[in-house]
Amino acid sequence: MHIRDLPHPDPGVPDVRTGGAFLRWLCAQQLGGQLSALAWGLLNVGAIAASPLPVGLAVQAVVDRDGRRLILAGGLVLVLGLLIAVGGVMLHRAAVTNWITAVARMQQLLARKTTELGSAMTRRVAAGEIAAVSTGDLEKIGWFVEALSRFGAAALTTIGVCVALACYQPALGVLVALGVPVLALAVLPLLPPAIRRADAQRDKAGRATELASDTVAGLRVLRGIGGEELFLGRYRSASQEVRRAAVRSARMWSLIAAVQVLLPGLLLLAVVWYGARLALDGTIAVGDLVALYSAVTFLLFPLRHFEEIAQAYAFAKPSATRTARVLAQQRPAGGRAGDPAAAPTGDLHDPVSGLTAPAGRLTAVVCGDPDAAGRLAEHLGGHPPSADDGNGPGSPPSVVLGGTPLDELPREAARRAVLVQDKDPMLLSGTLGELLDVPASGRVGAAEALAAAQCGDVLTALAQASVDDSGDPMRTHITERGRSLSGGQRQRLALARSLVTDPEVLVLDEPTSAVDAHTEARIAEGLRDLRSGRTTVVLTSSPLLLDRADQVVFLQEGKVAARATHRELLLQHSAYRAVVTRAPDPEPAMSAGHPEQEGRTA
Repeated sequence: MHIRDLPHPDPGVPDVRTGGAFLRWLCAQQLGGQLSALAWGLLNVGAIAASPLPVGLAVQAVVDRDGRRLILAGGLVLVLGLLIAVGGVMLHRAAVTNWITAVARMQQLLARKTTELGSAMTRRVAAGEIAAVSTGDLEKIGWFVEALSRFGAAALTTIGVCVALACYQPALGVLVALGVPVLALAVLPLLPPAIRRADAQRDKAGRATELASDTVAGLRVLRGIGGEELFLGRYRSASQEVRRAAVRSARMWSLIAAVQVLLPGLLLLAVVWYGARLALDGTIAVGDLVALYSAVTFLLFPLRHFEEIAQAYAFAKPSATRTARVLAQQRPAGGRAGDPAAAPTGDLHDPVSGLTAPAGRLTAVVCGDPDAAGRLAEHLGGHPPSADDGNGPGSPPSVVLGGTPLDELPREAARRAVLVQDKDPMLLSGTLGELLDVPASGRVGAAEALAAAQCGDVLTALAQASVDDSGDPMRTHITERGRSLSGGQRQRLALARSLVTDPEVLVLDEPTSAVDAHTEARIAEGLRDLRSGRTTVVLTSSPLLLDRADQVVFLQEGKVAARATHRELLLQHSAYRAVVTRAPDPEPAMSAGHPEQEGRTA
């Protein structure tokens, strides 16, 4: 895989059971790149390992006054220098390519998962954790992938050098061959506490990132209530915890680095002392002693890769665990094989709550709990209820559209059939024309949708803010998240975008919570007229919207408690009346389950 070939045609299906399983899967996906980097690493490190041989040959040639062997040694030095340069350059290229392609693969997996889950992503995983995974965690995993080939080359070369020394000069080679494994394994007892401290640092850093992300997202609200200093103090406290954890982790890694310097130094002293005695006794030649000294000195180089791979793994393992946790989020997506262009029509039925929205009608749903309304909207869009929603063990049944479970539809068909607009819709940066340029049936034009959503004043404001002289609001740039607009203006533009899409089923969660009553009444009329003949579900407690619905369904504890028109429910169901009018419920027992009451309302 070359960088120019990115993005990957298919990032694959990751193994997200554990962080270690995800790392193994990721390395297996680029086995060719790892083998290529390993080959160049063997060339580079092997040439470095062979450098003591011509050095010892040259020293011995000077002692013996042999010019031909001195020239031969010089030639070998030049050849090995060339191999070291070529191998080093190509190793760097191959290793960095592995890093970039691995990060690109993970970014594609995260993007695919975000597209699959949609707005449900941030309901299941904190936005700060997603930000931490997509930035710092991917870099840590990429570092481990990049260091893996260098470590493999260093380990294989170290084994080769030890075997060669034992065969070349058994007297000293055996000492080196026995001492190097001890040096490599000496830091193993220090790795578990180092990894624990690294894990603690990553967890604290992740929480600090989540806190910062959530604070920035709610900055406007915090300023309104004067809460900036409170949350700033919380972030300062969290950042200080990260600093202390980082210092504790750095102390352990500095101790490991010190051990990696101290023990090889002791081995080098032992080799020089014992080798000097052998040279004085005439057991080995001076050139052989120099070659052995240089070889032992070389062994200090690959031992640094042992420390690097341990540190990279310590940081990559928790990062991989977090990434796998995000990628493990599932929805009944993909469905069974079928024609993606064929979308079912008919009633929308939710077996979990008992809600049925008749085809071609405007159904309003009232929930006493706003969070329950958000979960219901998510479920109507094809996402299964989460485990803590009180639905019991096992896989909950899917929403059924026209007798066909959404689980069994191809994802494209399901998304064309059902569109959910949550209570906090996102407006991307771009012109108004680009905002409304979405996949649509073509039945509803942008002008009609804007008129139904009562966006006349928004269009006027955008026309006045136009940077050119055209005065065309469709060409006016809207900032990211629509920050240049008020909350009501953003909400109406998002509603217009949903109306332009014109899906078979449109689910709206509190679409008018930020607009005034007069505008809300006109939106209710426009929504009813424009969506005539289409299935529309509005989750709201606004009397203006409820009064214009064909039917109103009242949910208590996630189940249908009553079904009638808005005016009938006001007269007959006290709990419904309490939710809609914000008045205390004077008859909780009757509203909760009186048989006659349920018979009249349901």
